[in-house]
Amino acid sequence: MEQLNIKAIGIDDVVELQMIARETFSEMFADYNSLENLKNYLDEKFTIVKLSEELVNPHSTFYFAQIGNEVVGYLKTNTGEAQTELKDLNAFEIERIYVLQAYHGKKVGQLLIDKALEEAKKTTCTYAWLGVWEENHRAIRFYSKNGFIKFDTHIFKMGDDEQTDWMMKLEL
Repeated sequence: MEQLNIKAIGIDDVVELQMIARETFSEMFADYNSLENLKNYLDEKFTIVKLSEELVNPHSTFYFAQIGNEVVGYLKTNTGEAQTELKDLNAFEIERIYVLQAYHGKKVGQLLIDKALEEAKKTTCTYAWLGVWEENHRAIRFYSKNGFIKFDTHIFKMGDDEQTDWMMKLEL
């Protein structure tokens, strides 16, 4: 396998971000949700306009995981008011870590979480947190292995389906 690189991205990468975001989210959740709920979620959350707004938010940062020129995953982090849930000025949110299924088990996710935590430690934040679907046992094991512990739950709406996410955190 070629060298894996983590690259910060910006507004010029929005089309490529939309493609990887839609593909990885679909791969992860298509088997667990109705086609209608999945399509509506993708059409609402992963539009060029919505992703462009997120990309230019000064409190959000995106990174691509690339092997050669191929984007195989991505990371989104938030601080301050950009956070999806807590909006705690002492918190660093890891909102999205998604990797193409063909690259699961190849350390791409580990490099992305390492990058997120490296960036978190450059801030004044005292902890990092994330949300993960309670049925995503593989991801829960991954985050637990990286020191995250469950501290709460919240509801994630996928169309008309309410799903429970674990909120997990790691003291920095």
